[in-house]
Amino acid sequence: MKPEKILQNIYQRAIATLNTTVINNNDIRERVDYVCRCMSNRSGVRLLMSCLLGKLDNPNIDPRKPYTEIGGADSFSGRTYDERYLTKFINEHRLPVNPTTAFLTPTLRNIDQPLTNNRELVGRPRNLYKKTIELLEDVTENRIAADELLVETVRLLLLLRNEKLGRMASLLESLERREGELPLSSEAIVTLISQHLACKNASRLPVLIIASAYQSAGNMLSENMLPLHSHNAADLQTGALGDVEICLIGEDSVVTVYEMKMKRISCDDIDIAATKIAKTANKINNYLFITTDVIDPIVSEYAATFYERTEGTEIAILDCIGFLRHFLHLFHRIRGQFLNAYQSFVLNEPDSAVSQTLKEVFLALRQAAESGE
Repeated sequence: MKPEKILQNIYQRAIATLNTTVINNNDIRERVDYVCRCMSNRSGVRLLMSCLLGKLDNPNIDPRKPYTEIGGADSFSGRTYDERYLTKFINEHRLPVNPTTAFLTPTLRNIDQPLTNNRELVGRPRNLYKKTIELLEDVTENRIAADELLVETVRLLLLLRNEKLGRMASLLESLERREGELPLSSEAIVTLISQHLACKNASRLPVLIIASAYQSAGNMLSENMLPLHSHNAADLQTGALGDVEICLIGEDSVVTVYEMKMKRISCDDIDIAATKIAKTANKINNYLFITTDVIDPIVSEYAATFYERTEGTEIAILDCIGFLRHFLHLFHRIRGQFLNAYQSFVLNEPDSAVSQTLKEVFLALRQAAESGE
């Protein structure tokens, strides 16, 4: 049976037993539940699924050896199973798992030894990797069949997906019921976004703020935003000049670049930007840093010296909330469009960039703001 067919069969079995576990062993059930529900790190569940799929595709392999570098007839490429088969399966069923392979995470890269109980993987939370390895050991020692464990894994992920969709639907329904009421003021929107930015793991949000501004006002400015690159993609990989790139409508050349930092901008950051500008064939008018931290006057003065050195490109540092406040008051009549664009960007980002918690927090904050709570 081909891996695609195996996954299809596993999915059907998981659906058939959606509300009832098929695992009788309490320890194994606790371990797989922990791995599936560990939302702070989703690499464990993808590692587990890859190894189980490999075992089902070839019963002669050892599920603890998902690296061909280990050698021997019983090792295999877990990354191949992960990327070639699991990615499509995960996306098709919208399972709450990272969209990219687990085998490129720092903890799971460059391993040439079996994942056995006496090996400790360096990663957080430690318990996640410990329990994942224990589950692979359970399969190896025939305490549970690989197909039963994969069915249980997919079943739990489907339940998590349904819980997530249910919460989101409820929050969105509450917001829809309030349509037609007095829209939030510009200052209320600033407060709402500020509260969202103050949450943990919010580094992607400043990018979405700028993107929302151009999404709602781009036509009025005769400017167009290029598609955003993924959160984890490095500029060197994508060839991007920054986090948000702006062109004039009808043209391909980038004229304005925004780079977001959740820290103070340094002179080194300015030098890196100047190097990018120097290597760019077309003329960039503005290279703007957006920061959520304090702006150092010395660094701002240093940035200003590059206008003549670059023959007309301005490098400047802007405060994120200050930018947002000015934008909303300048384009006061489309503040509702901005807020809806921001919500759309937040909800459509992969969970690896904007976590499910951050998405739900925004909807809850907006609901509270619009209800006057």
